[in-house]
Amino acid sequence: MAENRASGYGEDVYGEGVPCWVDAQLPDVEAGKRFYGELFGWTFDDPQAAYGGSVWARREGAPVAALARKPDGRLPTVWTVYFATPDVEGLADRVWAAGGQVITAPVPVGELGATALVTDAEGAVFGLWQPGTHAGFGRRHEPGTFAWAELYARDTETANTFYGGLFHDALFGPEARPDFGRALVSDVFPAEMPPHFLVHFAVEDCEAVLGTVNRLGGRVQVPPFEASYGKAAVVTDDQGASFAILER
Repeated sequence: MAENRASGYGEDVYGEGVPCWVDAQLPDVEAGKRFYGELFGWTFDDPQAAYGGSVWARREGAPVAALARKPDGRLPTVWTVYFATPDVEGLADRVWAAGGQVITAPVPVGELGATALVTDAEGAVFGLWQPGTHAGFGRRHEPGTFAWAELYARDTETANTFYGGLFHDALFGPEARPDFGRALVSDVFPAEMPPHFLVHFAVEDCEAVLGTVNRLGGRVQVPPFEASYGKAAVVTDDQGASFAILER
């Protein structure tokens, strides 16, 4: 998008393996707009037919996330993180070869780009994004925007091997500044919880935001705890989608 490039967020910002976008699949998008609009100060575009009818959330005019209506009520209500790639078909093939699964084969999204939905070797779901006119986040690492994605895995060595093979430069390259980490599920969640990614949004005051979450009908899953990347808490919105808030 033109405003991405004008703000210094061109396509070259998001190298392969860098988290570049997040979306939430919700039963009620209008309710999601009310919840996240008040929680994070987001404003929203009109629904985009080219992007499956989802709405883009903006922070100070820049795109920061999308909210989409679940196409099937049996699907989970979740936040999904997308990793950038210059070749979505090639990366989907590499995911398969590394022991992951391809849930949704690569598909174009109008002129915006192309996407696929995949899992890692333990079943954690994530998305792939090949940019067209939409490079990804227009703002990040600021209050009310994406800050971090934590993978909760059953075996961190398996996760390191899988993601290190896919995204070596982003994780271990000379200019690597990874925006996601790996931890054991049992560190925060019960051991029976399936492996999954948890999207984190930056906040200035974790405790104050938790109060707002409760007032808006959400709930606190995991109270504030200190992690290597900041002070975090895990919450759900008023429709059951889990995410984390992160104070640094």
